Amino acid sequence: MTTEERLYKLEGIVEGVMATLPERVTALETRMDLLRQEIKAELVALRQEFKDDMAVLRQDLKGDMAALEGRFKEEMATLRQELKGEMASLRQEFKGDMASLRQEFKGDMASLRQELKAVMGALEGRLGEQMASLRQELKGDVASLRQELEGDMASLRQELKGDINTALNRLMLYFSALAVILALLTLWR
Repeated sequence: MTTEERLYKLEGIVEGVMATLPERVTALETRMDLLRQEIKAELVALRQEFKDDMAVLRQDLKGDMAALEGRFKEEMATLRQELKGEMASLRQEFKGDMASLRQEFKGDMASLRQELKAVMGALEGRLGEQMASLRQELKGDVASLRQELEGDMASLRQELKGDINTALNRLMLYFSALAVILALLTLWR
């Protein structure tokens, strides 16, 4: 094979490489755009899930509070009815002992109030603990999600940098080969 044939063959190879290089760069850009879109879609989905979970938690808490209030009202109404019935029968049966019964009733009411205050305090304490625990869990979940996303973004950046550097290195090799071929052609003539 003559030098001219070799140069012609090399020129064909360079032209073939130069013809496919824009397609590869375009494919790489398309791939990068798709990765960006996927990451954006995942972020939107995660945000929506977080919002939905928060809304469900709020509804659950509202429902629990309403149920507690309803139970408390029912118990108070029942207690009132019972106390009214007992008071009416006590008035009829023991008119002479009304003063002592009044004192006992006042003591019972005070202790009942104390018990109710203690029960309500305990319920409030439990709800506060549950809310604090839930907040800590949500903070932990959000923090871990952020760390995962940051790690994914960092690895994606590194991968893209590597792909771009590889493409640029290949392009420099092709240009160097082209320069050598052109120099040889210039020397040949």
